[in-house]
Amino acid sequence: MITCVVDYVIDPAEIEAFEEFGRRWIELVERHGGTHHGYFLPAEGASDRALALFSFPSLAAYEKYRALFGVDPDFVAADKIRDDSGCVLRYDRSFLRPLER
Repeated sequence: MITCVVDYVIDPAEIEAFEEFGRRWIELVERHGGTHHGYFLPAEGASDRALALFSFPSLAAYEKYRALFGVDPDFVAADKIRDDSGCVLRYDRSFLRPLER
């Protein structure tokens, strides 16, 4: 299993658009074989950071999902929310693996 952690810098004035963006991506990850662990939005402290965590059974499964970016109409529509609203200012993606017992 591989888990992708996306660390976002968001525009706090566009939080509603970011929430809609996140809901769409939760659906897309799960539809294409991943497990979405959720988006974590600002509550206290810095109001411009958010995280998303989702897992795929393997890096190959993740790459199959990534191949749909910019091609699949549902992926394009989800990114359009981000692009049109400007809700995401920057993001960084990291990949982690679980430590087994």
